[in-house]
Amino acid sequence: MIKNTVLLIALLWSATSVQAQKNFNIIQYGAKVGMDNNAEFIQKAIDQAFAAGGGKVTIPEGNFVTGPLNLKSNVELHLVKGAVLLGSTKRKDYTPERMAVISAFGQKNIAITGKGIINGQAHELMFNMFELLRKGELRDTQYLAKRPREENRPNLIFFKGCQGVRVTGITLKDAASWVQNYKECNDVVIDSMTVLSTAYWNNDAIDIVDSKKVRITNSYFNAADDAICLKSEIKDGFCEDVWIENCVMRSSANGFKIGTASLGGFRNITAKNLTVFDTYRSAVAIETVDGGFLENVKVINVRGKNTGNAVFIRLGHRNQDERYSSIKNVWIEDVKVEVPAGKPDIGYPLEGPAPKVAAHNLVPASITGLPGHLVENITLKDIEISYGGGATKSKAYHSIDSLSTVTENAVGYPEFTMFGELPSWGLYVRHAKDIKLINVKVSLKAADFRPAMVFDDVSGLKLNDLSIPEDAVLPVIVYRNTDKLSTSGLKIPQATGATVIKK
Repeated sequence: MIKNTVLLIALLWSATSVQAQKNFNIIQYGAKVGMDNNAEFIQKAIDQAFAAGGGKVTIPEGNFVTGPLNLKSNVELHLVKGAVLLGSTKRKDYTPERMAVISAFGQKNIAITGKGIINGQAHELMFNMFELLRKGELRDTQYLAKRPREENRPNLIFFKGCQGVRVTGITLKDAASWVQNYKECNDVVIDSMTVLSTAYWNNDAIDIVDSKKVRITNSYFNAADDAICLKSEIKDGFCEDVWIENCVMRSSANGFKIGTASLGGFRNITAKNLTVFDTYRSAVAIETVDGGFLENVKVINVRGKNTGNAVFIRLGHRNQDERYSSIKNVWIEDVKVEVPAGKPDIGYPLEGPAPKVAAHNLVPASITGLPGHLVENITLKDIEISYGGGATKSKAYHSIDSLSTVTENAVGYPEFTMFGELPSWGLYVRHAKDIKLINVKVSLKAADFRPAMVFDDVSGLKLNDLSIPEDAVLPVIVYRNTDKLSTSGLKIPQATGATVIKK
């Protein structure tokens, strides 16, 4: 019995000793609060943990400035509560190969955890960058016309080709470009994260690019660009098996977005229990415009308040080759969105841009393809969208006899304002097949002279339990070149001319 007890104690001591060896505090490697750049010492701790077969590199309480770091296989970077990792504000500390505060390439089983903060200090970093650009010590092909290219501005996190990624608990602040980019990765878990990044442009809160088996849960995103964005940047790549749940988003662009980059495709994407507020563009944007495919997408339980648009689904042809994009099998259910008459993100540090097209009234939700290239099998179920209304013909006007003049804008950047004025206030559907609306309700806070809904070049349209206000201007629904129409339980004005069929 004594022998067994001693053996057990020895085993426990051995396990504790091994565990102790697998903890690497950056202070022990020379990192100090107040030092200009701790990258050398933090990287040494990461390298030692990697050499030991893996371990936890701990950032203790305090502010630690660092240049770019490379995370390695089986290493967890852990920021304790009160720890702040500050990205260097010297642009020359970053190189084309290391254009992020934390990078990883082709690594396995890597993690960033804890209750600490990673702050990219975008204001100060960009001030330094513009100083270098003006002196000619740094070059950028775009900055004089617009702003420096995204590739020339550091991310906070950039992981490429990694397997087994876990990022949990941390707060990410003020990136000069995309906050975090998971590119061509597999098995990615993002949980209980906070992103606060409104210091500079093009700073998507999180980008998933051609990655598979991804979970994003229980997180808060506030960014000056898209909040959660899935992209495909290579023809033979695609995002697949992505699960997003219980997230809150604020954006001066879109809330939840698939696209714009869509060279390869997207398959088996589920997003549920999302809250979107004060968002300039769409609460939900589903786009493929670069020749890629999009199929099997579910969006369930979205609550949007003060957003520029509710739902935007777009098939375009921005690519220069012969390939055409496709969109099939999209299910959107249990969505309630308020679209105000005013600008939704006014007063935020970086607001969404003023429209580049002619003035337009409030933009409806839309589902649009191209002639001969139809958006297919789209279901909207249990949808409620409230619009501020107040449209005037003096601002913009498309009569129901001029629906063919609505621009196709096949090569345009996909966003809800890309068509300028649209001829309806609630929903606009064009170049589509097998569209189902089940228990969809649209309402107005002020009058709008346009029809509530326009369906143009739609084959296979089912309207069940559709609700349009009794005081809406007639006609409330316009069908143009629409066949295989089925309706039941419509709650719309019953007056003559409530619906119009045009060829």
